[in-house]
Amino acid sequence: MITVNADGKIMVRRCLVTLRPFRIFVLGIGFFTLCFLMTSLGGQFSAKRLGDSPFTIRTEVMGALESRGVLRRMSDMLEMLMKRMDILARLENTGSVRGPAAGLMERIQAIAQNVSDIAVKVDQILRNSLLNGKGMEGRRDQCEVPRDPKYPDCAGKVEWMRARWTSDPCYAFFGVDGTECSFLIYLSEVEWFCPPLPWRNHTAAVPSPPPPPRAQAAFRRDLARLLDFMKKRIRHLAQQWLRAARRLEQRLAGRQRDQKHILVHIGFLTEESGDVFSPRVLKGGPLGEMVQWADILAALFMLGHSLRVTVSLKELQSHLGVPPGRGNCPLTSPLPFDLIYTDYHGLQQMKQHMGLSFKKYRCRVRVIDTFGTEPAYNHEEYATLRGYRTNWGYWNLQPSQFMTMFPHTPDNSFMGFVSEELNQTEKQLIKANKVSSMAVVYGKEASIWKVGGKEKFLAILNKYMEIHGTVYYETQRPPEVPAFVKNHGLLPQHEFQQLLRKAKLFIGFGFPYEGPAPLEAIANGCVFLQARFNPPHSSLNHEFFRGKPTSREVSSQHPYAEDFIGKPHVWTVDYNNSEEFEAAIKTIMRTQVDPYLPYEYTCEGMLERIHAYIQHQVGENPCPPWGAISTPAMQSPPSPLALSPNSTHLVWSPRAGWAPQAWPPVASLQVWVSEPQHTCTETCRRHGLVCEPTFFRFLNKEEVFLQLSIVCDSTEYEMNHLYPAVAENVRECYLQKEPLLFSCAGHHAKYRRLCPCRDFRQGQVALCRDCL
Repeated sequence: MITVNADGKIMVRRCLVTLRPFRIFVLGIGFFTLCFLMTSLGGQFSAKRLGDSPFTIRTEVMGALESRGVLRRMSDMLEMLMKRMDILARLENTGSVRGPAAGLMERIQAIAQNVSDIAVKVDQILRNSLLNGKGMEGRRDQCEVPRDPKYPDCAGKVEWMRARWTSDPCYAFFGVDGTECSFLIYLSEVEWFCPPLPWRNHTAAVPSPPPPPRAQAAFRRDLARLLDFMKKRIRHLAQQWLRAARRLEQRLAGRQRDQKHILVHIGFLTEESGDVFSPRVLKGGPLGEMVQWADILAALFMLGHSLRVTVSLKELQSHLGVPPGRGNCPLTSPLPFDLIYTDYHGLQQMKQHMGLSFKKYRCRVRVIDTFGTEPAYNHEEYATLRGYRTNWGYWNLQPSQFMTMFPHTPDNSFMGFVSEELNQTEKQLIKANKVSSMAVVYGKEASIWKVGGKEKFLAILNKYMEIHGTVYYETQRPPEVPAFVKNHGLLPQHEFQQLLRKAKLFIGFGFPYEGPAPLEAIANGCVFLQARFNPPHSSLNHEFFRGKPTSREVSSQHPYAEDFIGKPHVWTVDYNNSEEFEAAIKTIMRTQVDPYLPYEYTCEGMLERIHAYIQHQVGENPCPPWGAISTPAMQSPPSPLALSPNSTHLVWSPRAGWAPQAWPPVASLQVWVSEPQHTCTETCRRHGLVCEPTFFRFLNKEEVFLQLSIVCDSTEYEMNHLYPAVAENVRECYLQKEPLLFSCAGHHAKYRRLCPCRDFRQGQVALCRDCL
């Protein structure tokens, strides 16, 4: 069927003819000529026979044709086909055709009549196209690049399209054909660099109906659907997740919780990222990331949100609505997800395939980032200028969009994971069965035994305790561990936990850093013994941290265990000091400890934390994200802060007269001044508080220096991740020019920093006391 659309373009919809097997080759030639004609106009031709059914021959043309030369050829071929049909008809009338073929002439005549009708239509189309062509050519001649100050990049983008529009098939997918008009249509209607063309059919803006009310998120009471892909870990913790969800549901009774549509894309498991991770896990490699992703999925599911999970690039492209091509064009439709949880590999894949849409929707992304990304490394321009650029940073996201395994970087959000929680009966049973002279070494890779310097402290440990290892090895190549170590090989998780329940000591050799195993050991009644690093390990002196987007100085193998748990569960000693090491071993053997698990690493603690993030870090319009802060030129009037009663720091003034809709609530804010060479993270911790970077905007004011009795001979706005700060020796004060650089990290001998601190819930450092 041939039709003409409103633009005068031909649409050949479908030609379907059904024939019984004929032996009249002339009819065959005529018909196949017609089908060849249709195919030559851009269609897809297929012919197949199904058993004894009639031949079904289809020609489908999905494109739109504007070439008048093709139309002329089509008209000529149809005319020739009609003449052949007339010859066949005359043969029948003169009796030259005998036998079975004679009865087919009625069909031939019918086809001839159809062909005649097609010829007439094509002739009409040809005339119309000549007229429309002249109009279109005139219109195309009128497509000049507009000079509109509201669209300063339009001319440059058109110039780029002229040279590069064939570089990606996605441009043709959106109708770009190399003409000036098609460039402007694309740049004004698909992208937003040029103004709308006045001659395009722009319908008047009709107010969109209000969105339907969101479904309310209901805590899940069944894990069956999730168990299809989460396997053993979630199955093992299923009852704890269910009990935790019920407890949190009771605490949040009556509160509105909109159900979010969430995409979880685990980039490091995709084939495109190489998936070098899975084989290492089977050989004792790091399990921390796998543990964390399993727990994230379980928590999101139990909170009642709608999930889509992808571990392949093809699935990701399908869910996002990526157009065909190489990723230069925007998505074909608005992003259907409120949130996307991914990792650095997935972040790179999304940027590569989402085109300009990545910038538009980047604030909906949450990046699972084990070691954290500090603002100085995240800000692309600043990182490049100041030497902070690494392979993992420069994304220009809000720093709180990065989510860490431990709460070591307040600039980022603490995601965490869970450890198994024991009931009182289990705790008593573990205490009764502990073997005080049994130690288990932390680490499953043989490489941790190969680093020198362990002989002295291992000899001391072996004098008091039986040493067990869980080092992976292949049968023909046992690991190179000392003969006095009883190596069990790589154990399944439940057998490893049974080993921990018997052992008194879990000892680290300095690597791996910040994994989940020490928390599991402490939860099973072990004492964790680790080395103190002097000097602290960082990107300046240790290969492992080199290239990571953080300036952290790690003082031990597991800083969270050292800072947030401590004695009697965690001992951090100098392994090079034999007397200190031996004294610690003796004391640990005498000390009775109960199994202990911080609340933030229980199922309920993780549910509580993720619920708070989802409710408060995402608004009705999450772009720009929740951390959007006014520039210096737009600072709010007088400071809402006041001196505390003891005049040591600033607090939110009860007489401020206004309280912004901030999260965390501003009532938890305290402003302290750091000592030189101290980060804001350290400064707040010394006062029993946590640094809260979202509060920087309230103290980035010249007036705050006066309130703290800081004398400023000059005050400058500059781009520096240490600001706001004061150089007291020269009485120079500095305010932050770039909000993305507000940072709890970083120190310098020259500066004392203004630090925003807040209180926190017992056992839940990520949340202030009133944050729920």
